[in-house]
Amino acid sequence: MAKIGIFVGTVYGNALLVAEEAQPILQAQGHEVAVFDDATFAQWQGYSSEVVLVVTSTTGQGDLPDSIAALYRDINDKAGYQPGLRYGVIALGDSSYDHFCGAGKRFDALLQEQHATRVGEVLLVDATEDPEPESVTSPWVEAWGKQL
Repeated sequence: MAKIGIFVGTVYGNALLVAEEAQPILQAQGHEVAVFDDATFAQWQGYSSEVVLVVTSTTGQGDLPDSIAALYRDINDKAGYQPGLRYGVIALGDSSYDHFCGAGKRFDALLQEQHATRVGEVLLVDATEDPEPESVTSPWVEAWGKQL
């Protein structure tokens, strides 16, 4: 089974809640899972040939929450080519804003640019339709974990 790092970008705690709900689902499938809130680049590097799940909300004009912005910059500036990395993205947002799920989309674009392999499709969760995001994310995580 896979070694999975869940990297969280949250403002009000919803993304962390989603990550904490995902952890036991993936562990029940036999995966080794750790959740990182305010993650460092060193922690990210520990998964460079493993699997990561990025769970992030979006702020402002499609911006990354402070809890994951520094990690994103470090991955952009220092990681470079990451062909051994497999990943998934759960993006939380509000479709009434112009840059719906912008942070998750930015993370996906960066990892694609660095030649990481995305597993499954990016999950875009709309707060206006799903005020309890885990009702949407938990079934997605279940299916995503089976693809690893």
